[in-house]
Amino acid sequence: MRLLPLAALFLAAQPALADVPEAIHKEILPGYAAFSTAAQALSAAAQTDCSPTALQAPWNATFDAWLGVAHLRLGPIEDKGRALAIAFWPDPKAIGARQTAAMLKAADPALITPAGMAQVSVAARGLFGLERLLYGDEATDDSAYACDLRRALAADLATMAQDTEAEWQGGYADLLLSAGAEGNTRFLTGAEARQALFTQLIAGLELNADQRLGRPLGSFDKPRPERAEARISGRSLRDVALSLQALEGLARALAQGLGEIPLTEAAFARANDLAAKLDDPVFAGVAAPGSRLKVEILQQAVRAVHDAALSEIGGLLGVDAGFNSADGD
Repeated sequence: MRLLPLAALFLAAQPALADVPEAIHKEILPGYAAFSTAAQALSAAAQTDCSPTALQAPWNATFDAWLGVAHLRLGPIEDKGRALAIAFWPDPKAIGARQTAAMLKAADPALITPAGMAQVSVAARGLFGLERLLYGDEATDDSAYACDLRRALAADLATMAQDTEAEWQGGYADLLLSAGAEGNTRFLTGAEARQALFTQLIAGLELNADQRLGRPLGSFDKPRPERAEARISGRSLRDVALSLQALEGLARALAQGLGEIPLTEAAFARANDLAAKLDDPVFAGVAAPGSRLKVEILQQAVRAVHDAALSEIGGLLGVDAGFNSADGD
């Protein structure tokens, strides 16, 4: 059966579901629109000037926009492996670097077509594929093929961003908004829609603590600063800061109309403040005890946000303490 049009859903929506429309219309849809716009601008810039110097600014703007939605791992972004193709990280075996080098060496014209690029390993595509060509050793390659590869990667990224936004606008948002309605076999109840979005919040906080901060921290005896996300472009800390801002927006949206979340808001404020004051763009300081402590304190602050959100927002949404965010959607 055909789902109700979006306008009708607003009229039929129950007050208890106010948090879902708030998250979708104030955070998720604008976030994907911003990412799509930035990626298209990057692709257009590559057609004009494919040099690393010319593309670094639009690439960073695209990465910034991606962090507004990178925590969302449900719906269209999971189709066709888009999430991994957009941002394949972590890459502990450096598969992407090896495949980028292999592509440059082979200089196969078939790979730089839209169809060919879609078949390239996700490890060599997306933001990190471009990062290597804009900031890594590969950035010194001024061959015509390297130029074409930058253009192809940018166009591929723009296509994925545009398709993801279109599919959210063209149906997936309606599935969440019409949870429990007749004909909606994806979200059978409003609680399922809430839990799906809450999962994204909690998993996003875990990724920041365990991966973006945990990987470079390694252990006290064996710190691993080389494992930081986007290290060669110098934006590892910026990724954490922008991700926290996006997650805070989602947290507030999910709580909208349900109750206050003072502990969560205070925890976010502290984590944001610590990130803003940390003068360590790529977490190089994890190798020295004094500066390492500052990164550990930030990690603890992010985990405090996780715990507060799990308790406060989970309580407002009716999610019990046994909820396992790793279950996903």
